[in-house]
Amino acid sequence: MSQWILFLSDLIIPITFAGILMYAFGKKVAVYDNFIAGAKDGFQTVFGIAPTIVGLMVAVGMLRASGAFDILSGIISPVTDLAGYPSDAVPLTLMRLVSSSASTGLLLDLFELHGPDSFLGRFVSIMMSSTETVFYTMSIYFMSVKITKTRFTLAGALFANFAGVMLSLWLTRYLYP
Repeated sequence: MSQWILFLSDLIIPITFAGILMYAFGKKVAVYDNFIAGAKDGFQTVFGIAPTIVGLMVAVGMLRASGAFDILSGIISPVTDLAGYPSDAVPLTLMRLVSSSASTGLLLDLFELHGPDSFLGRFVSIMMSSTETVFYTMSIYFMSVKITKTRFTLAGALFANFAGVMLSLWLTRYLYP
């Protein structure tokens, strides 16, 4: 059964791609022309959101280089220790909200320091795949379609991230006691 699932997972993208092409040809859609038009729109979107991306990357670099995350981690470590949350994971948890690449850098630092098979290594691995870069994603998506009133998006996204972090901790404790 697992061989069949692996075989199917290898074919899912080519099958989907072929299905889209066959549907488009069946509807007599100019696939290449639409692709080119979409690529042009994509470049315009990239140019429109580039200042936001640059601003986020500069802010992340400044926070990381300044040691602000380490200071914050030290300040809230009594609370995280009391809750059973690894204080070494606090900078990664906060960075994950802003930048995937910067949080991956922190993840690799934790792997180097504690090892990927340690409790902390397993926890942050599960956490990275259970959370999202909320501020980056919101700024890119809302900027690209010019939405200024986000309503409950931020609160909902932060709650979902918090749930992902807590469930990651619980899963790690449950699966790797």
